[in-house]
Amino acid sequence: MELKIYWTDFSKKELKKIFNYYKEKASLNVAKNLVLGITKEAVKLKKQPTIGQEEELLESDSRDFRYLVYKSYKIIYWINTAKNIIEIFDVFDTRQNPKKIQRNK
Repeated sequence: MELKIYWTDFSKKELKKIFNYYKEKASLNVAKNLVLGITKEAVKLKKQPTIGQEEELLESDSRDFRYLVYKSYKIIYWINTAKNIIEIFDVFDTRQNPKKIQRNK
């Protein structure tokens, strides 16, 4: 059965930051293509929700976080079986200090 994808407010905010940064530093097309690529990568989870690797830096959380990588971004998610959804929790730039992944959301 295909699961639905739900983007949390935090993950939407991170996508918006990415879009605005590349719109300013590169171009509108670059920003659109990057955000579109990230969202298309997440769509793969509908049919194969466990393809992502486990996120070790968030293992202290009770949720089983996994991630996919698109370019230099981690799409961090967990499978919410109670609601039958895949919850996109964060879009994290891997060029940052990895410990920042534990920031408050």
